[in-house]
Amino acid sequence: MKQVLQQVSGGEIEVVDVPAPKLLAGCVLVRTAASLVSVGTERASSEFARKNLVQKARMRPDLVREVWNKVRRDGVASTLAAVRSRMDQASTPGYSSAGTVVEVGEGVTDISPGDRVACAGAGHAMHAEFACIPRLLMAKIPAGSEVTFDHAAATTVGAVALHGVRTADVKLGDVVGVIGLGLLGQLTVQILKAAGCRVVGMDLARSRVALALRLGADAASDSSTSFVDECRQQSRGRGLDAVLIAAQTTSSDPVNLAAEVARDRAVIVAVGAVGMELQRRPYYEKELDLRVSRSYGPGRYDAAYEQKGVDYPIGYVRWTETRNMEAFLDLLADRKINVDALITHRFPIEQAHSAYELITGKSEQSFLGVLITYPDFAEETRRVPIALQDRSNALAAESVSIGLLGAGNFATTTLLPAIKHVGGATLVGVCAANGSHSRHTAKKFGFKYCATDEESLINDPAVNTVVVSTRHHLHARQVIAALKAGKHVFCEKPLCMNEDELRDIVRVYEAQQSGGKPLLMVGFNRRFAPLAVRLKRFLRGINEPLALHCRVNAGFIPSDHWLNDPEQGGGRIIGEVCHFVDFLSFLVGAAPTGVHASSLANPGKYSNDNVICSLRFADGSQGTVSYFANGDKSYSKERIEVFGGGAVAVLEDFRRLETVCRGKKQVSPSILRQDKGHRGEWEAFVSTLRTGGQSPIPLAEIVNSMQATFALEESRSSNQAIAVAPLQRNHFEE
Repeated sequence: MKQVLQQVSGGEIEVVDVPAPKLLAGCVLVRTAASLVSVGTERASSEFARKNLVQKARMRPDLVREVWNKVRRDGVASTLAAVRSRMDQASTPGYSSAGTVVEVGEGVTDISPGDRVACAGAGHAMHAEFACIPRLLMAKIPAGSEVTFDHAAATTVGAVALHGVRTADVKLGDVVGVIGLGLLGQLTVQILKAAGCRVVGMDLARSRVALALRLGADAASDSSTSFVDECRQQSRGRGLDAVLIAAQTTSSDPVNLAAEVARDRAVIVAVGAVGMELQRRPYYEKELDLRVSRSYGPGRYDAAYEQKGVDYPIGYVRWTETRNMEAFLDLLADRKINVDALITHRFPIEQAHSAYELITGKSEQSFLGVLITYPDFAEETRRVPIALQDRSNALAAESVSIGLLGAGNFATTTLLPAIKHVGGATLVGVCAANGSHSRHTAKKFGFKYCATDEESLINDPAVNTVVVSTRHHLHARQVIAALKAGKHVFCEKPLCMNEDELRDIVRVYEAQQSGGKPLLMVGFNRRFAPLAVRLKRFLRGINEPLALHCRVNAGFIPSDHWLNDPEQGGGRIIGEVCHFVDFLSFLVGAAPTGVHASSLANPGKYSNDNVICSLRFADGSQGTVSYFANGDKSYSKERIEVFGGGAVAVLEDFRRLETVCRGKKQVSPSILRQDKGHRGEWEAFVSTLRTGGQSPIPLAEIVNSMQATFALEESRSSNQAIAVAPLQRNHFEE
């Protein structure tokens, strides 16, 4: 399918062929008929993308601080690589569209193929021929109505306007001002008129003032002076009951003008992005109520609502973003709103670059509503990988030929650069749920094709090694599918989410051993770090139990982050602490036999991710993992201390190793690059695939680390010590 992409660095617009998105549970696949170009949001992002690094830094000092903190924590080389990777990405513009349902995902019961729908949401309702839309980010176009796809494509912006009106809490007969008569302002004017209000509009462009009057505004002007006069006249000298600011500007003039024309205790609502340097006196003297309207209604930015489809009860939240979309479509069906008069330009998707030249002022034309249109019967290619290189050349039987599942931030910034640096492997295909991510990753790293259908990659005979780098809840299923297909598997941590999944993986793996003996590896990279290898060598001379302490300054992530989601990420013990369980097991050289975990009291900010974990090992060693989300992320992330046999070793953030034994002190620094072992683990994995040697991490150690991790999560929940039985052959057989 065709999709519009915009380069983060430079802002260039491309129309590229990408695989159609994968249909996910709780979503529907929509063939797009029309999508609206957001003149405000997309113009702002285009202008920001075209700025150089210095200009970007001036506009976003918060990002500068973030980069500087990373330099101090991870080193110059690692930071430069991360910044370059971020700048090399492409964004997927668009958030308001309409089209026809092609296919319905699991769990969606009130939408059917063939339904005409309006769609919303950045990252979902993009400028693309097909889109995967969560159920609560769409609304049906009223059946039998004359609402066209061109009209319905404005539904998201219409819902923004409608939520602004609801935020203002206006009533029949209220006199309301609208400052800014662009697309958002024109829709606001018409909604207010439909609600029985008197409306006074203001915009600096005379053509927009004239259009507002034609669409029902009772008065409108193109200067602040005449606007003040009109407001006084329309309100009988009392001032406006409410003012909605639909402008987009860094200036604070609109919010101060609104205060001037408002009556005592009036409501002022900032719907557009405007400056907020208020003149205190008018706000104080009139006791004005300034409100900021958040997008298109309750549910926006709530992952449980938008991504998981958890609706708000109508008795408590009458107007959610979905119900606002439905209400706007009803207004269109009842002909209370005229969208035709607002659409000034239409561009077929092949000419999308012309739309951006228009909204950024390059074409020097006036505009208001800008649509991108699509073929009536776009070719559906979601199950067909798109070749970027010649795939006809047969791969050598001994080649390490990789198929990658998942193209997220870790895969593109850490894993794939390590694979490319090590070499010795052929990159065959990459699969991601999002077609643009899949294509970008394939093009950047040199894969032969990109896809969104994981089965096509797993069953590709040209792929003999599957790398799993998807979200955690997908790992077990994808590992099992790849093993059953006879593929070697490299799975990023964690291997799975619970012991049942672990049992299933071991069964499938053992069943495959009689065949081609596929290799199963988990991305416990820290044991392969150069300084970790040196630390392990130092500890070999100690013939007594060790005391180990690992402090992890992990940093805060929001409670609604996918990693904290019990269904997708499993929480930070399963998702991240497993790393440190494995690393301490590696240093000790023995399996954990018992664990206990306790978390700090939660003031409502954290997600049970401030935990102190104690581990007992089979050789008598004891370790502690102090994993904290409540620290300053600019400070070093990881510190490992080991005591035993009259020796001490301290590994500081994988950049400095200090060892002391019999009064002799040695310091091993890593100045430019923090090395956590990602290259080392891949070198070991590829070497094993080529030579057929022993696995770099024996399966027993992988399983023991995962068992201990699951036990830590159980202990945290129960506040009880949990015994961990060591893995034995056929341990998981029933």
